Amino acid sequence: MTTFHLDNINVSAFDPMPSPEDIQAQLPLSSSAGDTVTSGRETLRKIIDRVDHRFLVVVGPCSIHDPVAGIDYARRLKALADEVSETLYLVMRVYFEKPRTTTGWKGYINDPDMDDSFRVDQGMQKAREFLLRVAEIGLPAGTEALDPISPQYLGDLISWTAIGARTAESQTHREMSSGLSTPVGFKNGTNGDMAIAVNAILSASRPHSFLGINSLGRTAIVRTNGNRYGHLVLRGGDGRPNYDTVSVQMAEKALSKAGLPSNIVVDCSHANSYKKPELQPLVMADVVNQVRLGNRSIIGTMIESNLVVGNQAIPDDLSQLKYGCSVTDACVDWPTTEKMIRDAAALLREVLPVRNR
Repeated sequence: MTTFHLDNINVSAFDPMPSPEDIQAQLPLSSSAGDTVTSGRETLRKIIDRVDHRFLVVVGPCSIHDPVAGIDYARRLKALADEVSETLYLVMRVYFEKPRTTTGWKGYINDPDMDDSFRVDQGMQKAREFLLRVAEIGLPAGTEALDPISPQYLGDLISWTAIGARTAESQTHREMSSGLSTPVGFKNGTNGDMAIAVNAILSASRPHSFLGINSLGRTAIVRTNGNRYGHLVLRGGDGRPNYDTVSVQMAEKALSKAGLPSNIVVDCSHANSYKKPELQPLVMADVVNQVRLGNRSIIGTMIESNLVVGNQAIPDDLSQLKYGCSVTDACVDWPTTEKMIRDAAALLREVLPVRNR
């Protein structure tokens, strides 16, 4: 009898992975962390519904690779968040998964030791531990949902979710977003196409049924109610910005035509700043000025920020890594971050309370 080998031909191994329930049992949600997440989600919903007049700022490292530097950043950001809390609502950018056009480091969950050992089991546990510490500091966290399984492990610690430019067109990510417990920002496509994100917002607002896993790690049919807190994130495309007044007005019209509320977040990084960190403050200033001049659709911004300006390659000797410097996209440094946020708070302090009247 002939034996056929037809499946898993290109798979070298199936390594065991702890279930979401196992990892959550090891690192349970504390009372203080739960309060932070609950408050964060509720505040973000109120900002989107125009009940809370504050301006959203999702700010933090392009990616987390050093938890010590990340917590150092979180503590500084918490003090700044308290200082501007009457005008701006700060959410820390905590990104563990990095989409790649070709190859490269895929993030802290996928390769926490940054040595191609790919200890995903350890990465997931370390990511949850980091999120717990951020929440216990009192900061809401925002992240990009890339792997559709990760939210089962980490979702109870997230207040805001982004769907990136490369995945906004993916049916899998639209279905997943329909069941997420957070507001979700959908980025326009890498080519600048806003229709991709608008269609994603519409899709995610509807109920879906799809294959996923449950808390025990078992395959399940996931049935969702739909997420009505989807919104558009403008990040530029094809090397060109799209945060200018004309682009924003076109985005407003696209959302209105689709029957969606005009809720727009502007990403100060990526193509909007030509991936040059020194241009992010100019993008932020332009967006703030649009709000001051009467724009009502822009509800927030995103900033890629770290302790040290720029970025660095990952060296073979990890002891040579520069503390607080990004290993993915280049970021503005901490003093620049403080200035951007304080300047925005000062300029918007009198404007925002009367904006939605």
